[in-house]
Amino acid sequence: MGKIEWAMWANEQALAAGLILLTGGIVGVAGQFRGWQFAAYGVAAGVFVCLLEYPRGRRNKGTSVERTGQYCFTVCVKSFGPLTRNYYVRAFLYAGVCVPGGFMLATVLGCVCLGIASLIYLGAAIRGEQWEPILPRKETRKPVGESIKNPPQNPPPRPPAEMRRKRAEDLEGAAYVNPISVTANE
Repeated sequence: MGKIEWAMWANEQALAAGLILLTGGIVGVAGQFRGWQFAAYGVAAGVFVCLLEYPRGRRNKGTSVERTGQYCFTVCVKSFGPLTRNYYVRAFLYAGVCVPGGFMLATVLGCVCLGIASLIYLGAAIRGEQWEPILPRKETRKPVGESIKNPPQNPPPRPPAEMRRKRAEDLEGAAYVNPISVTANE
């Protein structure tokens, strides 16, 4: 079994936490709950977390699937350099960002989820992981091989010549013998 890439899990958890925090903040502001200022903070924090977490990082092994439209976010996140690449920074940033959300019921769930994401990022940072962007690869054209220029003459499968079906010119030789007797009255 391979090594677990904790940052990949933290990314998904933090994005979900950002969306939950944003939704709870919208509910708190729209409902004018007591302490709705914390809900307004939840909206701002949710948008910030979603923008930071939308671009997925490149995996160490295997294929990295980027999200739809993540390239422009990747360029923005990459421009902040070590502040966004280092998972220790993300872990402590999210730990601080989630605290004010705990003062209002509408944003508590987002706050707890963001705290969990912070712990997962801390685990990823301790294991030495860091964020690497998924950048578009320049496609290189491979030269066309000889087998493609000259395709095979027989369609697959190609059994040996003696096993191939008999030709129709010799109708008696091409007929197969049925081992079961067939009569019309049975």
